[in-house]
Amino acid sequence: MTREAIDEFRRFQRDKEVNSQLYSKLTVRGKVQVKSSDIQVGDLIIVEKNQRIPSDMVFLRTSEKAGSCFIRTDQLDGETDWKLKVAVSCTQRLPALGDLFSISAYVYAQKPQMDIHSFEGTFTREDSDPPVHESLSIENTLWASTIVASGTVIGVVIYTGKETRSVMNTSNPKNKVGLLDLELNRLTKALFLALVALSVVMVTLQGFVGPWYRNLFRFLLLFSYIIPISLRVNLDMGKAVYGWMMMKDENIPGTVVRTSTIPEELGRLVYLLTDKTGTLTQNEMVFKRLHLGTVSYGADTMDEIQSHVRDSYSQMQSQAGGNNTGSTPPRKAQSSAPKVRKSVSSRIHEAVKAIVLCHNVTPVYESRAGVTGETEFAEADQDFSDENRTYQASSPDEVALVQWTESVGLTLVSRDLTSMQLKTPSGQVLSFCILQLFPFTSESKRMGIIVRDESTAEITFYMKGADVAMSPIVQYNDWLEEECGNMAREGLRTLVVAKKALTEEQYQDFESRYTQAKLSMHDRSLKVAAVVESLEREMELLCLTGVEDQLQADVRPTLEMLRNAGIKIWMLTGDKLETATCIAKSSHLVSRTQDIHIFRQVTNRGEAHLELNAFRRKHDCALVISGDSLEVCLKYYEHEFVELACQCPAVVCCRCSPTQKAHIVTLLQQHTGRRTCAIGDGGNDVSMIQAADCGIGIEGKEGKQASLAADFSIRQFRHIGRLLMVHGRNSYKRSAALGQFVMHRGLIISTMQAVFSSVFYFASVPLYQGFLMVGYATIYTMFPVFSLVLDQDVKPEMAMLYPELYKDLTKGRSLSFKTFLIWVLISIYQGGILMYGALVLFESEFVHVVAISFTALILTELLMVALTVRTWHWLMVVAEFLSLGCYVSSLAFLNEYFGIGRVSFGAFLDVAFITTVAFLWKVSAITVVSCLPLYVLKYLRRKLSPPSYCKLAS
Repeated sequence: MTREAIDEFRRFQRDKEVNSQLYSKLTVRGKVQVKSSDIQVGDLIIVEKNQRIPSDMVFLRTSEKAGSCFIRTDQLDGETDWKLKVAVSCTQRLPALGDLFSISAYVYAQKPQMDIHSFEGTFTREDSDPPVHESLSIENTLWASTIVASGTVIGVVIYTGKETRSVMNTSNPKNKVGLLDLELNRLTKALFLALVALSVVMVTLQGFVGPWYRNLFRFLLLFSYIIPISLRVNLDMGKAVYGWMMMKDENIPGTVVRTSTIPEELGRLVYLLTDKTGTLTQNEMVFKRLHLGTVSYGADTMDEIQSHVRDSYSQMQSQAGGNNTGSTPPRKAQSSAPKVRKSVSSRIHEAVKAIVLCHNVTPVYESRAGVTGETEFAEADQDFSDENRTYQASSPDEVALVQWTESVGLTLVSRDLTSMQLKTPSGQVLSFCILQLFPFTSESKRMGIIVRDESTAEITFYMKGADVAMSPIVQYNDWLEEECGNMAREGLRTLVVAKKALTEEQYQDFESRYTQAKLSMHDRSLKVAAVVESLEREMELLCLTGVEDQLQADVRPTLEMLRNAGIKIWMLTGDKLETATCIAKSSHLVSRTQDIHIFRQVTNRGEAHLELNAFRRKHDCALVISGDSLEVCLKYYEHEFVELACQCPAVVCCRCSPTQKAHIVTLLQQHTGRRTCAIGDGGNDVSMIQAADCGIGIEGKEGKQASLAADFSIRQFRHIGRLLMVHGRNSYKRSAALGQFVMHRGLIISTMQAVFSSVFYFASVPLYQGFLMVGYATIYTMFPVFSLVLDQDVKPEMAMLYPELYKDLTKGRSLSFKTFLIWVLISIYQGGILMYGALVLFESEFVHVVAISFTALILTELLMVALTVRTWHWLMVVAEFLSLGCYVSSLAFLNEYFGIGRVSFGAFLDVAFITTVAFLWKVSAITVVSCLPLYVLKYLRRKLSPPSYCKLAS
């Protein structure tokens, strides 16, 4: 409780800190400072560079000349790249800040929604003639908890508090309780029933004499030691020790334990659900292949492309006079004229030009002086040197493509909202005017751009996207599908690039329809898509590019180890089916010999039924299924699907949304009842990590969001092997031993109390005084019992070498009703022996029974710890002797405490008696009788049916 209260208080302080951050609010009287908790809808807020945006706003003005700024969204969606945001042009054009109050305008915004990637609204200025209407989309918004990366921005607040996108997207994390804790709770309930039963039996044997209910309560109090109250304390301290050991392990540096209550879960996992990008792969893209249909270029032939590009540009420069005028007329007549076969050189030139123009990448220059805002938009003579340039884009694939074009000689040197500059191999700068940009969405799976070449005034529509989206759009060809398949099998991510030349009239017609569609309030996205689709017909296919996403270090051996440990691995990714399948093969998630069953796209119940039957006939093959087919199967055949999928050695779900990932986790928990673990690195994995029994986050390229939401945070995927095989296994086995030992400690003393009461005509009299009982549970036995958290059955190297040892744990045999009953029997046997032995051997000096039985009890406990330990640690030996020393020294102290010579049950009589030989041999005899048989049994069991770890240890 105290620990949770401290955590809660720290959270409260962090919240207070965020809520009391000061922001500048623009009013008619000038700037005013306000706390972020006092910001209201309709306020005009000024946010400086590197400051957090306090609430969802519409972007009105910026200090940047281009009327746009970059924001960092890693805290919102887990992506580390910068996003370009555009100011409303009507307010950006106003001459001064104060003019915002002299115009009459309003913003219409849709109701709060969860989707962070979409927004619909309009900005209307009423006092101009005619009124100005501007459509607002996602690029005009600044969501809360993102950070301004360039310039100063001014926005009008549209959503605050619980209505902001970032708050609507956070689910309340559940409190995770480990399976071991639940099992111990069950055993504790059983012990409570035993306690009640024992007390009732005692009262019954008394014959319900006199005020029996009072005796019943006295018995309940006397036997209350059956309930292991110190169990929780011991276990919590144990968990803290395991967490400390994980963080201190040199083999897995940088590991952080954020939830200290569930380290044992790591030892019981059956399903591991992993993300692909950034978890199994590095999220670092390298351009590997360019395919033009008749010829393919790989990593070793890139220099040919370079020479082709250089040649074509030197030719263009030599013909510069005649070329500009001569090349336009044939372009317009292209559709009617017979198609001429182009030379390889011109096709390469076209392809490279398309790749360098069709993207969403912005080159950013770090200025020497340290002021970025001014230099970015300065003239071309500014420091455009290559060392100084970095690219920012919304996906690493795009950066890889632009870096590749730079390496073959065509360089993107600057870009703003309306223009792009390229530098040719000879150093000439070409300018292009950006007329329209259609960004990439997960629905369309493609992006497009319309540019005008400023030297020739040609208008070209370039497009690139996934093969599924592009194959219906491009002109008929016979190679695209086959080559995409080939690249995907090599583990490359493919993009198809195409273009279409437009005349000025075609473009003007398109622009007017497009602007109209963007202003509509209902079904805006559908209307806009329809207008864009009117252009996407019969495009000229230029090339196919292949980009490789490299695997993380040691992914293959780690997955191999986890599979041998009996863990079933499911890969849940938002990526497309081909990429997911090839990463599954290259990472050996699916072994070479295994078949892969690709689940066909299903849309209704009948198709799902047929496809499930087809899958049922296959044996031992991996399953690959896409998110939408999965949704259909779960809707109609949830139970059957999960049952079939659980029998697969590996499952790959592609095109999964974050909520779907979490849904799959909860399904596995409900249907199998087994422990699940989710591992991911991006903001899109947070819901899955929070839903799983045990969430592991990787500090990756995609920001820290996943590692902060997880229970355990690691640096690299390969660390998970040691985390589970060594730390998870040890935590579970130690906690199981510790829990049962603490229960045994309470049971043995209650057995002695029961025997004592039975012998004395069922009197409800305590055997030991309070002080001894307190000492027994704490100072006399605490250290040795707690030292069980240092116990290990095999060395860490062995546990890593033989992951099969981990398999045994999932059956939960270290702590079950069977092992619990064995411990109960041991406790009853030992308690009985100790008490009866004391009574039998001490007929003459009956008063000494307490001293003798208590001493024998302490010795028995210490020996039992020694019996349970599998590998000795020097601290265990220290703990044993420390406890024994404490007890011996306290004998003298307790004498004074009770007063010498007073004859009562609690009094240890004179020191003289304790030091006699008779006392010593009798205590030794009782202890030997209570412990020796157990030692013999353990030895025989080890010889006749040794557990798996013994076979390895020998």
